[in-house]
Amino acid sequence: MAPAIITEELTKFYGATPGIIELTLEVRAGEVFGFLGPNGAGKSTTIRTLLDLLHPTSGRATVLGYDTHRDAIEIHRRTGYLPGDLSMYDDMTAREMLIYFSSLRSVDTTKKVATLAERLELDLDRKIGSYSSGNRQKVGIIQAFMHEPELLILDEPSAGLDPLMQQEFYRMIDETHREGRTVFLSSHILPEVERTADRVAIVRHSRLVALETVADLKMKARRHFQFVFSDPIDPAEFARIAGVTSAVSSHEGRGVDIYVEGPVHEVLHKASEHRMENVISHEGDLEDAFLSFYEDDDAE
Repeated sequence: MAPAIITEELTKFYGATPGIIELTLEVRAGEVFGFLGPNGAGKSTTIRTLLDLLHPTSGRATVLGYDTHRDAIEIHRRTGYLPGDLSMYDDMTAREMLIYFSSLRSVDTTKKVATLAERLELDLDRKIGSYSSGNRQKVGIIQAFMHEPELLILDEPSAGLDPLMQQEFYRMIDETHREGRTVFLSSHILPEVERTADRVAIVRHSRLVALETVADLKMKARRHFQFVFSDPIDPAEFARIAGVTSAVSSHEGRGVDIYVEGPVHEVLHKASEHRMENVISHEGDLEDAFLSFYEDDDAE
């Protein structure tokens, strides 16, 4: 199948300020794709450019095989979009606003809206202005999903949702994935991306710095080992091993806490040379991998 999204050196400047610089990536049809980066890294700029809400300074992009500028109307017809700052009509009820949005698309979404509202426990007949932030977010999610689009572009989609509703939202993502539709997900909640995404792109200072599967990124994340031995041990034995970034004494000199980047077999081999009483291993996660791309920023 043709890729759902292709960008080729996509660049957007706001005057002299960069939004995104020379972004080249491909989102495969039918995958859940995570797009990560801190505030100001270029995530929302990229999304708005893909939807022709902003025009690129240079480069080009296609969405579902269509040129993002020339074929914007067709892209909008086939896409569900939840912006990170969704504005709504506070004097309308959710039902009225969703009917209005459906009429703009010339699609009858009555049954789908009712199903989604029931799943998200949303009263459709209250005015939007009376909703909590979480309920406003539910309305945004419904309007993105209700026409069953080929592509969902979601910017911070679970913001404001309580944990139970977050789980229901993840089930909706899983169902979309199983149906072969594509999800482009930008989120600050890294466990959310780790839970739902196949691959992720990471942007830093407006540039792409990583594009890998979640599993491969986690393999590169730091692992944390806590060893306890029968006899005192010198942490320097482990500090000399390639990939060990920290080795600190614990348990009154009989233990050592170790952080490792990359392969861990040498650390385990060294530990096996001593009589162990206990070992605890903490697997690296997507958050560890993500933060490793920003260690220079922390130092600055």
